[in-house]
Amino acid sequence: MIQFLLVAAIILVLVFLFTRAKRTGSGNWLSFFAKGKEAGFSIKDMEQLRRLVSNCGISDPGSIFKSQKQLEIVVRSMVNTLRLSGEGSDPSVQVFLSKLFDYYKKIEMEASENKVRISNSHQISEGQTLRILVPGTGVFKSEVIKNAGGYLTISRPINNKLSASMQWYSLKISVYFWREDDAGYVFDTEVTDEVFSKGLSALKVEHNDSLFRTQKRKSMRIKFQRVAFLYLVDDTDNPHRLETSAGLRCMLDDISDAGCAFKINGQATAGLRLKVQFSLDRIPICMPATVRSVDYNQDTNISLVRMEADPLPVITRNRILCEVFNLLPEEDDEELPFRVLEEEADNEAPGNKEAVSE
Repeated sequence: MIQFLLVAAIILVLVFLFTRAKRTGSGNWLSFFAKGKEAGFSIKDMEQLRRLVSNCGISDPGSIFKSQKQLEIVVRSMVNTLRLSGEGSDPSVQVFLSKLFDYYKKIEMEASENKVRISNSHQISEGQTLRILVPGTGVFKSEVIKNAGGYLTISRPINNKLSASMQWYSLKISVYFWREDDAGYVFDTEVTDEVFSKGLSALKVEHNDSLFRTQKRKSMRIKFQRVAFLYLVDDTDNPHRLETSAGLRCMLDDISDAGCAFKINGQATAGLRLKVQFSLDRIPICMPATVRSVDYNQDTNISLVRMEADPLPVITRNRILCEVFNLLPEEDDEELPFRVLEEEADNEAPGNKEAVSE
């Protein structure tokens, strides 16, 4: 009986949309509904989405499921309406907005990946960081010095736990690297020579015309340089709780809904549980996370720290995605809610008060 009522309800909705489309001439709403269901939206979601599309005056409703530009108009309209109406605290509204962001992110990432993906080692950029695996020996760090001609020139691989006098000539190695805004890649090759290039000890390795593309990125990351505050996570307490006292001051470097990176004086350690607090649209944001990697520059005594965020509350994630997709207005520096904390940090932690910049 319940299944019969559900089918009847769906038929009534389809008839309503079809009738409305014929009466108003406002677009093919039946096709819009079908594409929305295919994209994973519920009937309730589609009715909310239909109202948004109508208010935005989009002539072809179904275009929002394939056009980043058209979908951005709809999402931006909803975000602006929530900011002006003050209805952003409604949990059901935030869940619906989160679904829109997920779909927006999906089509934008697919479009971006098709543009930036590579297929062979000739396309690797100079300066690209590499991880070199030598079977039976270990993993080394290197980077591309030059990519020209019939071979790839990389800096002599380093592993602080292994001898620097290791012989590389004729070794078969596996090369792994992560491309910004793309994915990870791996290929097998052989070292053909040990040389000096641009004044550096280096290796020549053979090109490979077939790269294996490993795990793709799961989120969109943007450059985001802003002062933030760090705190150790107390696992006995709520890690999402906002701190009211000043923490260790740092400078954010990038941000996504899945984590962030920041720069700080001194050498950091992977595996730490930290949370970072900063401001978005004059609202404090708390992101508890785990430190996954640290790039330490001994010359400058600065660490670039990358953190993977814990699952975030929906409203927090939505606010971060508003920033990622450039849907928030520019902030007035004089009204930032963390200005007081910044002043406290300057007074209480003079050794760490200078923001770390590039």
